[in-house]
Amino acid sequence: MEYVAVLAAAVASYVFGSIWYMALAKPWMEAAGVETGDDGRPVNSKDPTPHILAFVCAIVVAGMMRHVFALSAIDTVDKGLTSGLGIGLFLAAPWIVTNYGFAGRPRKLMLIDGGYATIGCTIMGTVLTLF
Repeated sequence: MEYVAVLAAAVASYVFGSIWYMALAKPWMEAAGVETGDDGRPVNSKDPTPHILAFVCAIVVAGMMRHVFALSAIDTVDKGLTSGLGIGLFLAAPWIVTNYGFAGRPRKLMLIDGGYATIGCTIMGTVLTLF
């Protein structure tokens, strides 16, 4: 059952990320400096590698969150949601902001990617506690 929960949490976060980045595609590409073709799409849009890596990383994060939740007795939906939010907002997003700050990346990019990390972890935490 734990593997199903991890997979479901990874899928839920990945689907959310797809929606998040489709909705914010233009400002994200601009802030990230993504090279686009004549059609306005990223030049690497046909390369499946980033999508595969994103899904593998979602599985890794969900697996570690499940482990932490088990050790911490986080076993209800409200605890999962709150813990996922905390992990995203107070662990994942600050690392993104730190890396982007030193790299001189735009604040807009910090907000878009930090927002995804925060909401994605919240979703993962919630889904993990549904099983």
